[in-house]
Amino acid sequence: MSSIRIVPPGEVAKTAGAIPPLLFANLKSLYSRRAERLRQLAESHPLGDYLLFAASVVEAQQNAHHDHPLTIDLTGVLEASASSGRAPLAVKYFSRSPHWQTLLAAIIAELEPNAPEHVQPVLESLSKASAQELEDLATALLAGEIAQVGSDKAPFLWAALSIYWAQIATQIPGKARAEYGEERYNCPVCDSPPVASVVHIGTETGLRYLHCSLCESEWHMVRVKCSNCEQTGHLNYWSLDTEHAAVKAESCGDCGSYLKILYQDKDQNVEPVADDLASLILDAKMEGENFARSGVNPFLFPSGE
Repeated sequence: MSSIRIVPPGEVAKTAGAIPPLLFANLKSLYSRRAERLRQLAESHPLGDYLLFAASVVEAQQNAHHDHPLTIDLTGVLEASASSGRAPLAVKYFSRSPHWQTLLAAIIAELEPNAPEHVQPVLESLSKASAQELEDLATALLAGEIAQVGSDKAPFLWAALSIYWAQIATQIPGKARAEYGEERYNCPVCDSPPVASVVHIGTETGLRYLHCSLCESEWHMVRVKCSNCEQTGHLNYWSLDTEHAAVKAESCGDCGSYLKILYQDKDQNVEPVADDLASLILDAKMEGENFARSGVNPFLFPSGE
């Protein structure tokens, strides 16, 4: 269980230190900023077409979020979380509503007219799937069973599920409490893996936060510690150009994994999903060094075969 807990309103959120343990997403700007960054990175990029398509998906997410808002009372959910010690919106236990399918339909409807030819059959297949078929695909995807879903369908399903979880996460009325201890790899809100970590500027200057691949929340983890196994003894940092690069890979010799780390002081425009996706050459380098990726990028699902 995570050492960052969300407590119900009224309970004092005493914390270990003054560092904000959890930051919720600002959905009014998150998608527009991500789409803008993807388009910026697409310029003169070998994968420019895919980055531009990812930007169109993100813009469809923004419009779906705007057109289909969700309001939910989470009092009971938080109380159950406090008593069980589980993340309140943990994907294995939280009972999702059909709202996410409404979001998926909106995303597909916006993408279909201008989607690349090879994507059209995928969108058509999803649009014709029954509600139960979509629920089964969502369950498999959230469980990491990509082979049952297909890497072609996964990004669109995840796009809708991500908005759904993010909409709910930003309505959590409680506060987060940091406790001494380990186990901070998965998101304390929904128990999903991170996409990357970000070293902030501004009010959290110099602090590292892991960015959730699903609900878009960010949670604090000290630097120079493996985000996967919490060890500190065999960490190395890799980049494609110089030691002052804004995007690096933090590898761990103890568990054999790596996760990208982004530095806002090197480039204030870095964005977890966009910059992680645009630095696939660094992933290839890490795989060549026999390190396995520990995070999840919503536009980069493996085949699962």
